[in-house]
Amino acid sequence: MPTETVPARPYRGMSPDERRAQRRTQLITAAIKVYGERGYRHATVKSVCEAAGLTERYFYESFANSEALLIASFNAVTFTVYREITQAAQTVKRNRTERARAMLRAYFTALQREPRSARVFLVEIRGVSPAVDEAFDQALQTIGRGVSEIVARPGLVHDELLQAGVIGGTIHIALRWIAQGYEPSIEKVIDSALRLGMVLVRKPTS
Repeated sequence: MPTETVPARPYRGMSPDERRAQRRTQLITAAIKVYGERGYRHATVKSVCEAAGLTERYFYESFANSEALLIASFNAVTFTVYREITQAAQTVKRNRTERARAMLRAYFTALQREPRSARVFLVEIRGVSPAVDEAFDQALQTIGRGVSEIVARPGLVHDELLQAGVIGGTIHIALRWIAQGYEPSIEKVIDSALRLGMVLVRKPTS
C-alpha cells in the first residue's frame, strides 16, 4: 500500500534545497582557502570539510570527488573575476583601447587582492586530469569570446585562435608576475598585457 510522502520541513527558515546550496557554497569557499594555502595536491577532502565546518557526509552530497570540487572552485573564482572585468569595461563607453586597459586593471588587481584565489585560478588547476583540463579550456573559451565581444574589432570577434593566444598570453604574464612576488608594478604589467591584447583592438595590417 503506498505511503504518503511527508515534505521536509524548513529548518531555521531555510528549505532543504537552500541548506544544501549553502553547504555547497561553504565547501567551495573552504576549498579556495585550503587549495590556496596548501595546494590542491596536498589537500584532502577531510581538510576541506574541516575548514568548511562540515562533515565528509556533506561533501559527497554535493561533489562526486575532489576533482569535481576543484572544478567548482575554479569556476567560482574565474567567473567572479570575469564579472569584475566586464563591469570595469562598462565604465568606458567608446574607446576599445581604454576598455581593454580597464579590464586588465580589474584582472590584475583581483589577482593581487586575492592571492589564494589566484593560485586556484592559475596554478592548481593545471595538469590535474583530462576532466579538469577540459573545464579550464571551456572557461577560457567562454572568457575569450566575451572579452572579444567587448574590445575586438568586428572582423576579429569570432577569431577563436587569436582569442586563445591573447587570453593564454595574458595568463602567462600573470603567472610570471605572481612568481616574482607581484613585481614589477601593476601599471607595468598592465602595459605589457595591453600590448599583447592590442592585436584584438587594432585594425589588421595587410
